[in-house]
Amino acid sequence: MKILVCVKQVPDMESRFRPDAAGVWYAETDLAFRVNEYDEYAIEQAVLLKEQLGGEPEITLLSVGPDRVVEAIKKGLAMGADRAVHVRDPEAHLKDPFQIASIIAAYAKGEAFGLIFTGMQSLDRGSTQVGVAVAEALGYPCVTTVVAFEYADGTVTVKRELEGGVKGTVRLKAPALITCQLGLNQPRYPTLPNIMKAKKKEVSVIPVEQLLQQEARLVPAQFSAPAKKGGGVILEGEVADQVDRLIGILRDKTAVLR
Repeated sequence: MKILVCVKQVPDMESRFRPDAAGVWYAETDLAFRVNEYDEYAIEQAVLLKEQLGGEPEITLLSVGPDRVVEAIKKGLAMGADRAVHVRDPEAHLKDPFQIASIIAAYAKGEAFGLIFTGMQSLDRGSTQVGVAVAEALGYPCVTTVVAFEYADGTVTVKRELEGGVKGTVRLKAPALITCQLGLNQPRYPTLPNIMKAKKKEVSVIPVEQLLQQEARLVPAQFSAPAKKGGGVILEGEVADQVDRLIGILRDKTAVLR
């Protein structure tokens, strides 16, 4: 069995975002990037399954993006993946989820993967659409927001997170696609020996034009920071005093009370 793990490199959410020169997307200057958090759960689950099955499955990472995504690929290889595919696309951030899914599916169709793991969503876009769109394109059954995973004799048994803390149990036959949620596992830290081994693992580079011939479906019109607003007022003290202060503020600074 072969396993595919889809990995996205996203900006560190602690970074300060600002529009680029065209006001369309964030400027990458001085931004830090990292592996999408949910994709780390996907990598870890694939490696755990490989260990469970005695090292038999081959794990392939796939990442779509510019040259910088190689750093995300290296981390996944150091965590235990066997090989990687970099679909080189400098304008991946301008493509909609359907296009990204089409790229992944175009590659996966020729590989006959038994299982595909993706993150539930990406931290920068949060559409939750790529995984299910890949499954639809490939004709694979799909289970989303998975928080527990078991595999035996070609059958996948998972628990998925529903609303209000409720969990549902689903069983399905491979091939299948799983989107991974927070709490599924504890992603491992790459050790120094594994980091060194990762440098020798195969990373194939494919131009995006070989996999996708469509024009962009969604193009951001503008990206801008929220308008600055005045600070709030915290009322403290006895309740009666707070009420008096609130009435005074409403009367003097708004049109609510006259």
